[in-house]
Amino acid sequence: MVRKKTIGTFLSALVLGTASVFGQNQPQQQTPDDSGMQGQATLEDILLNDFENAEDWRAFSTCPLGETKTRKVIQQGAIEDVFNPQELTAEEKERFKPGVNHVLGVKGYFKDRGFDRIEVKPPHEYIIKGLGRQLSLWVLGRNFRHTLYVKLRDYKGNLHKLRLGRLNFLGWRKLTLTVPGWLPQSTKFALLDKNLHFVSLYVESDPHEVGGEYYFYVDDLRIKVDKSEMTYPGSLIKDNW
Repeated sequence: MVRKKTIGTFLSALVLGTASVFGQNQPQQQTPDDSGMQGQATLEDILLNDFENAEDWRAFSTCPLGETKTRKVIQQGAIEDVFNPQELTAEEKERFKPGVNHVLGVKGYFKDRGFDRIEVKPPHEYIIKGLGRQLSLWVLGRNFRHTLYVKLRDYKGNLHKLRLGRLNFLGWRKLTLTVPGWLPQSTKFALLDKNLHFVSLYVESDPHEVGGEYYFYVDDLRIKVDKSEMTYPGSLIKDNW
């Protein structure tokens, strides 16, 4: 018994020693070095329109009845009565002052439930330089279950309908939309101005709401873009000559 225990102890020590030798010879797994990697892309916040000069926006309705039009409206009421101060940044608190800030009002008419829509277009499509990541818009809801969408055009010329959210709330609310990864965007063609384009906003009627006149208001249309791939030596020279 003593001999067996001695042999077992010797074999165990031999195995452990061999394992430690092989462990020392094997290179240690390298952990990612944050200093050698590129940092996370910094998103740039771009204001597409603050609607201070929104007289040239136009509204169109699929319903031939009623009246469809836009109007630039002055914000009424104090900030505490209009917006939730906790949701505002310092810049937004400065901009959304009563009597100074203007918003875009849209009037339309819904007849067929779930089929009619009101589309609001700028005078021209907005070219978004860089990779679009997140779009935001302040919307004044009237507690109807209609749905607000954004229409974007990719660099290939195809249109995409993206949902911003329902408008079944009262007061102002900031709606945000994350640009999906499947939407074609390419920085290869950025210098040729083949970028993502903002085309229009539109509200689609809900099948469970009654028809009739409908109003909604929007302000502060913004998008966050990633321009990290667009900046390199020689990027200021455009291939469009």
